[in-house]
Amino acid sequence: MSNTAQVSASKRINALLDDNSFVEIGGYVTARNTDFNLQHKETPADGVITGYGVIDGNLVYVYSQDATVLNGALGEMHAKKIAKVYDLAMKMGAPVIGLIDCAGLRLQEATDALNGFGELYLKQTMASGVIPQITAIFGNCGGGLAIIPTLTDFTFMEEKNAKLFVNSPNALSENKSQDTAGADFQSKETGIVDFTGDEDAVIEQIRTLVNILPANNEDDNSYDECTDDLNRVCSDLANAKGDTSIALSNISDDNFFYEVKKSYAKDMVTGFIRLNGMTVGAVANRTEVYDDEMNLTDSYKPELTTNGCEKAAEFINFCDAFNIPVLTLTNVNGYKATVDEEKTIAKAVAKLTYAFANATIPKVNVVIGEAFGSAYLAMNSKSIGADIVYAWPDAKIGMMQAQSAVKIMYADEINNADDATKLISEKSAEYEKLQSSALAAAKRGYVDDIIEACDTRKRIIAAFEMLYTKREDRPAKKHGTI
Repeated sequence: MSNTAQVSASKRINALLDDNSFVEIGGYVTARNTDFNLQHKETPADGVITGYGVIDGNLVYVYSQDATVLNGALGEMHAKKIAKVYDLAMKMGAPVIGLIDCAGLRLQEATDALNGFGELYLKQTMASGVIPQITAIFGNCGGGLAIIPTLTDFTFMEEKNAKLFVNSPNALSENKSQDTAGADFQSKETGIVDFTGDEDAVIEQIRTLVNILPANNEDDNSYDECTDDLNRVCSDLANAKGDTSIALSNISDDNFFYEVKKSYAKDMVTGFIRLNGMTVGAVANRTEVYDDEMNLTDSYKPELTTNGCEKAAEFINFCDAFNIPVLTLTNVNGYKATVDEEKTIAKAVAKLTYAFANATIPKVNVVIGEAFGSAYLAMNSKSIGADIVYAWPDAKIGMMQAQSAVKIMYADEINNADDATKLISEKSAEYEKLQSSALAAAKRGYVDDIIEACDTRKRIIAAFEMLYTKREDRPAKKHGTI
C-alpha cells in the first residue's frame, strides 16, 4: 500500500531489506472494532506493515509499526497480523524482525487488544530457540509492549527518540532526573539492549547480524567463505589479554567481531567471531577496556560479577539453541566481593555453570591469564564439559593464588619465621610450580595443550574443525530448572 501514513514504517522496511524484495501481507487489514466510534477513524493496515523479504539473499519476516495510525497502538487486528508473520516464519524456518514504534495497548479495544498481547507472547515463546528473533525500537515501547523485545534474542534501540519502559520514568516516585526509558539506561544498566545508534546504524547492524546467524535451529546458513589465512600468526595477541574484545577481533577472520551487549557488564565480553568462515560465539573475561583511539577507559579485577555471569549465560543459551560453537577466553581468580554482589552472585554463577555444562555444542576454552578456584570451573572448564582446553605458557591454573595458599598451609611456620617474606616467596614459587602452573594442570589432563599466544587462531580453528560433527546425548528430561 502507498498510503502516506505509512511512509516511515515503509522506509524502515525498505532500508532493512534488499532492494525491491519486500512483499507485503495483509495490507488491506483495518481495525474491525466499532466501540467509541473507532470505525470513523482511518486505520490503514491497522497500524502495522507486515510481510517478508531478503537480507543479502536470506529470507526474513518483518513487521513495522506505524506511529501515525492511532499512535501505533496495538489492537486486535494489529496483533493478528504480527501473529501471522510468526506462523509463516515458523513454517519456513526464518528469522522475525520487529520494528517497534507503538503507544502500547489500544484502549478503544480493551480486552481484544489485551488478548492480542497475550497471543504475541505465546508466539514468541514458541519461536524461542527455533528461529532468531530480533527487535529494533525506534519510538515508544512501553507497558506490556516492553515484554516483546525482552522475549526476543536481540534488541536494538535508536539512541535519541526510542523509549523502552514498563513504567514511565515520571511514574517512578524515587526517580529524580534519570531517563530510565532511554537507550543509554537500557543498554548500560538493564542489559536488555544489545546495540544503540542512529536509525541508519541500527538498520545496518541488524543486516550484519542476520548474515552471521543461522536461519533456524536446524538449517545453518551462517557460514561464509574465508579469505583470511587459517594459519595466520597473531603476533600481538598476548598484549590484548586485558581487553579481550581486541583479542577476539585479532583471532577472527579478517578481524571481524560482532559484540553483543557491549555497554553492559563490561567485565564480560560476549559476541560473534568468524573462524574459517564459521560463526562462533565468544565469551571472555575482561580486565581492561580501550576505546577506538586505544586509550584505557575502564579497568576491572579478574573476577566474576552477577551481571557478567547472567550476560554470558544468556548468550551461551542462545548459541546452544542454534548450534553455534562457543570459544572462551578465561582470566578469572574469584568473585567480586561486595554486599550487593553477595545477594546475587551465587545464583548468577550457578546460571553460568549450568549454561556451559548443559550446552552440547562444541566448546573450546583458552586460559589466557589466571584460572583459580570455582570461578574458573564456571568458565567452561574441562570438568564441566569443555571439549578442548588450551592454556598460554604463563597461565596460572589452580585452587587459588600461590601466596594465598602458602599463607594458609604454612601459617605456623610463617608466624615463627625469622624472615617471613623470604619463606612466603620460596614456598609460593614451589606451590606455583607444583600446583598452579599451566604445566601442572596439563600433566593432570585438565589442559589439553600449552600453546603460544600467537598460535591461538590456528589452534582453535583446528579444534573446531575436529569438533564439527560432535554429538552428545544427555539424560532424558523435559528441561532443567536452573
